[in-house]
Amino acid sequence: MKKSLALLTASALSLSLALTGCGGTNSGDANEPGAADKGVVNVYNWGVYIDESVLEDFTAETGIEVVYDTFESNESMYGMLKNDGASYDVVIPSDYMISRMIEEDMLEPLNFDNIPNFEDIDPALKNPDYDPENLYSVPYMWGLLGIIYNTTMVEETPTSWGTMFDESYAGQILMFNNSRDAIGVALKYLGYSYNTTDEAQIKEAVDLLIQQKPLVQSYVMDEIFEKMQGGSAAIGAYYYGDFLTMQEINPDLAFCLPEEGTNLYVDAMCIPKNAENKENAEIFINYMCSTAAGLKNCEEIWYSSPLLSVREELDPEVSGDPYAYPDQSILDQCESFKNLPAETLALYDSEWTRLMLASN
Repeated sequence: MKKSLALLTASALSLSLALTGCGGTNSGDANEPGAADKGVVNVYNWGVYIDESVLEDFTAETGIEVVYDTFESNESMYGMLKNDGASYDVVIPSDYMISRMIEEDMLEPLNFDNIPNFEDIDPALKNPDYDPENLYSVPYMWGLLGIIYNTTMVEETPTSWGTMFDESYAGQILMFNNSRDAIGVALKYLGYSYNTTDEAQIKEAVDLLIQQKPLVQSYVMDEIFEKMQGGSAAIGAYYYGDFLTMQEINPDLAFCLPEEGTNLYVDAMCIPKNAENKENAEIFINYMCSTAAGLKNCEEIWYSSPLLSVREELDPEVSGDPYAYPDQSILDQCESFKNLPAETLALYDSEWTRLMLASN
């Protein structure tokens, strides 16, 4: 599935793919179907989050060249667009970040006449809290957060976020390298909401993370792949789709949903304000919602697809996986991130700095 891609480092993934030149694809050849030059679409997505052949297929079918860059966190993506003036036509943030970008007038409304495949999106994922009128986003993938652990290195099956703070695993713990997810793990362990605006609760969570810091081997994002697959760490908090990829490489890995509850997230395709190639962006979004592209992506990265037709095509073992397509009993244990008020976001920034500057 994703074996070779998963072994790449995050730095290797953060590259631009001028796909008309990839793999010998002759999409610029006028004799090829759909090969007439139709311009470009600039896409900004998470690392390790696509079947790259889908991009080549898109160019071959439409004649639109894809320039593809990757990011490691919602916050880094936001910073690139907000502060660094980066210009993209399609971005794929998570739910709470989409809400923030809508509030800050950073996204273009979509012309759904150009996205007819939106009809195939699971109705349960339409008109979400982060985009209640469904004007700005189309779901790309979704899933659950949990604990990934190495069964040869962890003595008892984890049941709680407390495992991430267990001194028995000093030097073997991998923690998120972004403020929202890391502070969220501590908040949930303490019994608080991911979306609390209570200053005392957020500071208590960061105090806990500071106590944990001497136990942490590394703060990671995509780096977790190499570390968990290679057996150089015992425990990490990460996403179920990525766990399935890692487990292909290292069958000693297992996954649990902590009893305190966890995060259910949706990553969705959006068009930044003043995108230079808006129509091409909508053509790209529509293509990504085709059954063929959706199935390729799902089978490559293992994340849960929002497309009903893709679920029908999946092996029953996959579509019946309770963590990939959870029933209500699991959903009742989940909470999604919401956009936080400006003063709370500022507190997150200062508290994250406090954690990063704290001595081990």
